[in-house]
Amino acid sequence: MKRSLFALMTAVALLLAGCGGGEDPDEGASTTPEAGFPVTVGDLTLDARPNRIVSLSPTVTEMLFAIGAGEQVVAVDEFSNYPPEAPVTELSGFEINTEAVAEYEPDLVVISSFPDAIAQFEPLGIPVHLAPDSPATIEDVYTQIGDLGTLTGRVDEAAALVEQMGDDLAKLVADAPERAEPLRYYIEIDDAYWTYTSDSLIGSLFSMVGLQNIADEQGTVAVQLTAEAIVDADPDVIFLTNAAFGVDAQQVAARDGWTDIEAVSNDQIVELDTDIASRWGPRIVDLMETVVDAVSQIP
Repeated sequence: MKRSLFALMTAVALLLAGCGGGEDPDEGASTTPEAGFPVTVGDLTLDARPNRIVSLSPTVTEMLFAIGAGEQVVAVDEFSNYPPEAPVTELSGFEINTEAVAEYEPDLVVISSFPDAIAQFEPLGIPVHLAPDSPATIEDVYTQIGDLGTLTGRVDEAAALVEQMGDDLAKLVADAPERAEPLRYYIEIDDAYWTYTSDSLIGSLFSMVGLQNIADEQGTVAVQLTAEAIVDADPDVIFLTNAAFGVDAQQVAARDGWTDIEAVSNDQIVELDTDIASRWGPRIVDLMETVVDAVSQIP
């Protein structure tokens, strides 16, 4: 259960929705359906633009719609709840059922976890692309968006999205308050004290706006801390990514021994949107806007 939650939170997940299903497939697109094909990304080569895509990753779903490839998507997994027009099904990205996916007759399947599942699709002749759920930097995110743009024939749209995200993040970094000493933070994934480390994408992004992670372990994106370790670290601000699971600032403040933590005593507990904070797609900009707004209120 904890592993599944962690995969969901890191896989995982945080904007810029693309076009709806009623538009002409080529309206506003920079390429005709077959222009630029065949294309190769990694070990995958597509001879023609895919028009029946199945996404088994909420983040990938957001990316596809944000680059205007939403009209090419015929099915998404059960957790792909954004954008609203995404064709949600009961398909799972955690327990991948190849037969159920095949019923949608996809010409491309995109996954983010469990790469061993790729081999299951080979006998069916269904191409699969892996967009890993563990990007460490924003450049890794941009690469994934670019790869999806290449595979879907939306190269220019993907490049434009990356440029816009870069501009937006640069502005947020510039707007973040400068401090003599960085604010130290703890970001909570679940109430078992799993947290993102400095080596995670979250850690990388938060450091851009002058925040220092109390979990500075190297070589892993997340670790499980103890309550005692968090109290001893005495973070200046606490970010909660598990608000959708019933954990709020009041509940955190009521934990034994936590009243002495700087973030708790100064009411500096920030509840983040669970979906946005657990995905690494275009809505990362929204996440960072929330973070910068919150830390700007801290003296």
